[in-house]
Amino acid sequence: VRLHSHDVRYGSGSGQQSVTGVSAADDGNSYWRVRGRTAAVCQRGTPVRCGQAIRLTHLGTGRNLHSHRFTSPLSGNQEVSAFGEAGEGDYLDDWTVVCSGTYWVRDDEVRFQHTSTDVFLSVTGEQYGRPIHGQKEVHGMAASSQNNYWKVMEGIFMQPSEAFQMEQYHAEL
Repeated sequence: VRLHSHDVRYGSGSGQQSVTGVSAADDGNSYWRVRGRTAAVCQRGTPVRCGQAIRLTHLGTGRNLHSHRFTSPLSGNQEVSAFGEAGEGDYLDDWTVVCSGTYWVRDDEVRFQHTSTDVFLSVTGEQYGRPIHGQKEVHGMAASSQNNYWKVMEGIFMQPSEAFQMEQYHAEL
């Protein structure tokens, strides 16, 4: 499924903007911008290192992928929501990229681990009824599993900066 959000709030828990999973490939509410962690500068085009903390900002609403110690509505795991305004939020918007190798590679699967509570961004089979019928619950799970692998499907990709390319070919300098 694709990581999805829109301005529909949870009816319980935090009452913040819901984050769900959808199957539709042409869904405009499933686009997220990768940014530096809260209060950090992240220059566009800089590769994301495995183990680096990032934020994911929903393009449609400007809110950040967020988690906290509220219980998710369907599975009873940890709630994942979208929080903040215009990309500004708090430290609970930070996620660590868990991948193999040195950098997050476009076609590789990754995990996102919440930096403050250590849960993994996950989706399982629980589906919502009204008003977001058929969308799957996205939540935080304490253990890593097949339910918390994610992959970039489409979007705008930046070419690595010249400095990064030099690092790749001239590491001995």
